[in-house]
Amino acid sequence: MAKQTANQNSSPKRGRAAERPSKKARTEKESEPSRSKFRIKGSPRPVATQSKGKAKATELESQTHESNPSLLAQSTAKSKLTKIESTSATKPVTLPTSFKVIAGSYEKLLYGLEGRITTTDDAEVDSSPSTSSAPAKYTFSLTPMFIFPAHVSCIKAVAASPEGGKWLATGSADEIVKVWDLRRRKEIGGLMHHEGSITHLTFPSRSHLLSASEDGTLCLFRARDWSVLRALRGHKGPVNSVAVHPSGKVALSVGKDRTLRMWDLMRGKGCASTKIGKEGEIVRWSVDGSLFVVQSGSTIDVYTTDMVLLHTITHPSRLHDVCFCKRVDGSGGEVLFAAAEDKNLSIYDISTDPTKVPKIIAKMTGHGNRVKAVQTLSVALPVSTGRTSTTIVCTVSSDGKIHIYDMATLPSKDKEDVVDIAPAAVYDSKGTRLTCVALADGDVEGVGEVTDAKRKREEEEHEEENADGEGGSDAEEEDEDEGWAGLEEKEEEEEEEEEG
Repeated sequence: MAKQTANQNSSPKRGRAAERPSKKARTEKESEPSRSKFRIKGSPRPVATQSKGKAKATELESQTHESNPSLLAQSTAKSKLTKIESTSATKPVTLPTSFKVIAGSYEKLLYGLEGRITTTDDAEVDSSPSTSSAPAKYTFSLTPMFIFPAHVSCIKAVAASPEGGKWLATGSADEIVKVWDLRRRKEIGGLMHHEGSITHLTFPSRSHLLSASEDGTLCLFRARDWSVLRALRGHKGPVNSVAVHPSGKVALSVGKDRTLRMWDLMRGKGCASTKIGKEGEIVRWSVDGSLFVVQSGSTIDVYTTDMVLLHTITHPSRLHDVCFCKRVDGSGGEVLFAAAEDKNLSIYDISTDPTKVPKIIAKMTGHGNRVKAVQTLSVALPVSTGRTSTTIVCTVSSDGKIHIYDMATLPSKDKEDVVDIAPAAVYDSKGTRLTCVALADGDVEGVGEVTDAKRKREEEEHEEENADGEGGSDAEEEDEDEGWAGLEEKEEEEEEEEEG
């Protein structure tokens, strides 16, 4: 992947804007008029400036909530989350027939792998019906796409835009969020709005990126031009983790200040907070959005949307990551993955009966050191396998290995014994200490060939423009960066107006 930034190929006019120091992320207290002209449909609306009386009332209400967490849980959080849970719906999506694995490491290296699904006859995935009555077996394979140092310090977070999106974001202890184009395998630029290590990255949608940092803030970026729509302030210490509800309307965050905070992403502001009495390291929503968990040390607290603590799970060893996933055997329900120091990925059964305590039903084994991160992705299967889809589970470990597991191998609910599940595919980075992982869609059936042909034609046109000296690089920059240059020009116009 070429390491080209948006500023390097910009025109002279945009180049002057690139040399200026990066602007600080806007906060809720700053004026809103200048931001409004950058707003696009679907992004959070600017909040109108409050009057002094209203501001005092809001401040008093905030102090009351801080001093009485139970009051907060029963009012704001309960009403908002219950409403969102009832209105959120599952959108029909076309599943990819291949996938991409991107992993970061302490050694600053970024690994990119392409995952493929093949049947036992080693034929590529296709949609033609099988002539055999017996379902064909399938296997997974991992092939390296790129390996290179992406940051000047260890990589702590990585995220890929969902539903076939092309963006990849990486965060590091160097305080920079870098944006990459996965299709072209090139660097787009760096977002330098945080003043602390990047701790978490997530794409609420294809068009927005949410980041968390040790500086105590969260930043919401718009992918069209990578401008900051809002800097969310509220935590009184580093933010450890953030999770967006499946509806995309609210997010939860935890940090070293021992609080759990809720953010209204539609309005771009905090709407509730409560003290949980311990430092939350990870927060995650269930797939259907009816539950969420907060992990701290070796414990996992399971909450409902009205802030009722259902269960406290005590794991045998220290935890590093947790993740919800739907079953694929048709029985319904969800499971909770727990990546831990014991070198295993334990699987807890989450019953629809709130009185039933979650228990370990299986373990995904094979790693030789602590499991640092886990991610899941639904993929389409060849018709000859007798199944339409499955969910892959990807883990990374300090042993330097990336494992792929198949959720179809998970035993049914009526099994009493804990079973061990071996990986379906393994990639060895030869000792690199992996820290984080993200899964991205690969080819989509019926779409991949058209997209590849279009991309090839575009690349040929850009090569011809470069050969003729007509500034093909700038054309490609404007086409692919989707507004980076436009944002710089608007910033330059603003400065010229201020100087005038």
